[in-house]
Amino acid sequence: MPSPAATDPISPPGTANRIPFPAALTSGLRWDVPASLVVFLVAVPLSLGIAAASGAPVMAGLIAAAVGGIVAGALGGAPLQVSGPAAGLTVIVAGLIEQFGWPATCAITAAAGVLQTLLGFARVGRVALAIAPVVVHAMLAGIGVIIVLQQTHVMLGAEAGESAWHNVKALPATITSVDHQAAALGVLVILTLLGWKYMPAAVRRIPAPLAAVVAATALSLPFKSDVDRITFDGSLLDALSLPQLPQGHWSAVAIGIITVALVASVESLLSAVAVDRMHHGERTDFNRELLGQGAANMTSGMLGGLPVTGVIVRSATNLEAGARTRKSAILHGVWVLVFSLLLAAVIELVPVAVLAGLLIIIGVRLVKVADFHTARVTGDLAVYAVTLLTVVFVNLLAGVLTGLALAVVLVLWRVVRAGIHAEPLGDPDEQRWRVVIDGSCSFLSLPRLSHVLASVPSGSHVTVELEVDFLDHPVHDTLDAWRRRHISNGGTVHIEESGTATLHGAKAGPPTRGSSRSALRGGFAPWRSWQRDLRRGADAGTNVPAPLQTVLAGVENYHRRHAHLLRPHVQELSAAQNPDTLFLTCSDSRLVPNLITSSGPGDLFTVRNVGNVVGNGRLDPSVEAALDFALNKLSIRSVVICGHSGCGAMIALTAEPAKDSPQKAAAGRNAVEAWLDHARPSLASFRSGHRVRSAAAEEGYGEVDQLAMVNVAVQLERLQRHPGVREALKSGRLHLTGLFYDIATAQVLQVTPDGISHLDPLTRAAADAGSVAAAV
Repeated sequence: MPSPAATDPISPPGTANRIPFPAALTSGLRWDVPASLVVFLVAVPLSLGIAAASGAPVMAGLIAAAVGGIVAGALGGAPLQVSGPAAGLTVIVAGLIEQFGWPATCAITAAAGVLQTLLGFARVGRVALAIAPVVVHAMLAGIGVIIVLQQTHVMLGAEAGESAWHNVKALPATITSVDHQAAALGVLVILTLLGWKYMPAAVRRIPAPLAAVVAATALSLPFKSDVDRITFDGSLLDALSLPQLPQGHWSAVAIGIITVALVASVESLLSAVAVDRMHHGERTDFNRELLGQGAANMTSGMLGGLPVTGVIVRSATNLEAGARTRKSAILHGVWVLVFSLLLAAVIELVPVAVLAGLLIIIGVRLVKVADFHTARVTGDLAVYAVTLLTVVFVNLLAGVLTGLALAVVLVLWRVVRAGIHAEPLGDPDEQRWRVVIDGSCSFLSLPRLSHVLASVPSGSHVTVELEVDFLDHPVHDTLDAWRRRHISNGGTVHIEESGTATLHGAKAGPPTRGSSRSALRGGFAPWRSWQRDLRRGADAGTNVPAPLQTVLAGVENYHRRHAHLLRPHVQELSAAQNPDTLFLTCSDSRLVPNLITSSGPGDLFTVRNVGNVVGNGRLDPSVEAALDFALNKLSIRSVVICGHSGCGAMIALTAEPAKDSPQKAAAGRNAVEAWLDHARPSLASFRSGHRVRSAAAEEGYGEVDQLAMVNVAVQLERLQRHPGVREALKSGRLHLTGLFYDIATAQVLQVTPDGISHLDPLTRAAADAGSVAAAV
């Protein structure tokens, strides 16, 4: 419901939907406070685990969680997104700590925040989303694999190696010297997390990570010092520290800053997109989200915390817990801060193996089978595999850059590649060939084009079917040179252009990609639009009369281009028809029922006659037979009567003088004049001021078109009085409507006995707006 300011005509500009300040502080708290507590309980163990996996001080994870909640939650552009340390950055942070040390890593984090802020001010938030999703999915999967390999060693009581390959090689030795107590605790956490969804609903209200960590920690207390536990020096306040500038290696530092900024930005924005799909409230402002994430990373880095990103796991938990505003994310950060200050000693009771088990599940969930399946179906499996393997066995930056480069190459290959082939037609003695060029044809296609053209025998009669959406000048020159050479050797060349890019356009100016809304030959465009050169290009000595050439050429084109596409749809109709609608329309060639109704074979049971009439007094036998068959044999559910603009029957009606008497001899009348007797009641209704006439006049239609619409309404009224139709209408088995096709605008209107209405959404919206303006 809109706020009072939204409907108050005297509210100053910019105050619509603005909530008064005191109310803004308390609005939604009844939902946000409980949700923030749930997210807090999920965030604490995850933040501790991510800090441990990164090799950073444990408290750095809690600092990042508090800063992400408070700063990013308050300043970010995604109100329901929750930010904090993310598993996606563990590998990057671990590498930075190993190379530069923790204080310098904090400085890199703060600098990355500055870069994110600059990107936000540059308003490039949506540009970051242009990174191929398959690369992001593979990157996260690679990070998941690295986390699993690392934390498996930790859970089994050993030290993790420096690289994924080292962890793979050392795995047999770790298994033979396993610490059974640590392994048991880690396995308990894994089993708890996997089986939590099978617990009763009341139990599942407790976050699974919290339950797993608390249960395993409680079970480990009797072990005393036999299990490695989390250790840290001092409190949260002691963990706060200013960053230090790195000592040299500035190119590596710059790469680290860019990597953290880009990965954190992309992960945050993708998470925000996913969150937007999960609710119907305020949408994300991507540039503001970059500003908020940048401010959070500057703050976290300056205080000694991990890098911050938007986290989909915590954000989804926030939504599921019922959060309504950004106050939930902010309060979750406050609870993390309070916990870190007052209950830090509790953290030292948590065994390292318990966090390892938690991280293994996080890593496994980063490797999503659905992403792998999508990459396989969409042809991006190579990009996915190369990115994942490079991330795991080289490094994250190399993996992402390699994946992006491969994705770009793959897109270029798919976009610029044209389908080019040649094939013989008819009897070999006729020497008839066809060359098909389909897709985007540029200079990159010249090797294939030249090879195909060279395969066409000299002296043959060639038809080149050019159906392309992009064509540049080098292709034009190659085709033109080959055409002249082929003709000089005794052959003929006929070029049919049915795409949106043409040879003339390639020569007249810079190449541009044509609209994808091209006319489909044989189903949309008239013959004259694509058979202009049919006679000139016809084979010499043909016995086919010129008037039949267009028909037969259309049939040939149908077999070449459409028959194979139509065949799967009509095979099931080969035994019987089952149309949905009886479509009664005029015989006019400009009105194509299947085209204006977007229907195909088997949809319409069509009856056509001059003036789309159903008869005068009693139904015409042809219409009567079709109606009886449709109602009793085909069980149709609707009847449509369709007229059109510029109807010749209506023109003839308005041009006839009034009859002196019904008994006037009709000996001098032709068949059309006799047939128009069926439509004269429509003319009488038109002259007596039918409601449809007035409605059509208000829309600006001329008298002939007004009469055509009245004729549709009168025929509907007659059908309603027909005994068989009347019974079907009363039982609800049948429905009637009228249509009017305006040829000049290619628009279809609906006609009822009471008036007309627009069916084109854009025209209808404009008409509605005009009605409102007129009323005001």
